[in-house]
Amino acid sequence: MAWRRSGVRIPIAPPLRVVRVVIIAAETSFDEAEIFHLYDSVGWTVWTRDIAKVCRALANSHLVLAARTDDGRLVGLARTVSDDEVVCYVQELLVDKEFQGQGIGRRLLEQLMERYAHCRYFVLTTDHESTPDGPANHAFYRRMGLVEHHEQGLSAFGRRVEGEND
Repeated sequence: MAWRRSGVRIPIAPPLRVVRVVIIAAETSFDEAEIFHLYDSVGWTVWTRDIAKVCRALANSHLVLAARTDDGRLVGLARTVSDDEVVCYVQELLVDKEFQGQGIGRRLLEQLMERYAHCRYFVLTTDHESTPDGPANHAFYRRMGLVEHHEQGLSAFGRRVEGEND
């Protein structure tokens, strides 16, 4: 498990009001068990089917920011695919269900937005608003200042992936 104590520290308050510190730092190596636990905590079953593949994808990303408690528990993650000139694609942004609503996702996304401020295109994909998590996701990204492609006179297209709408 590779993580650094240098980085941004975010105080958070779990339900018991015990103040914890969350440290956000770039990481380059990934433990399959803790990655599985994080992705499983948010119900990303398509990803957890082949966690070794997910870890390879993380290792091959432009940047991976991990959010960890002061005792080292992985509670959030954001990763980008980018040319670091024109385009930054936020491939994943997730926070363990137990830690959602405490500002971790906001801080991860803020760091990415700052890091890639020079890129013309800062893009991410999320579930449609009609899905169970859609309304909350859309509201979060709007609060963060992001807008849907069509609101910018743009469209996004993707190849249909069969069997991944679990």
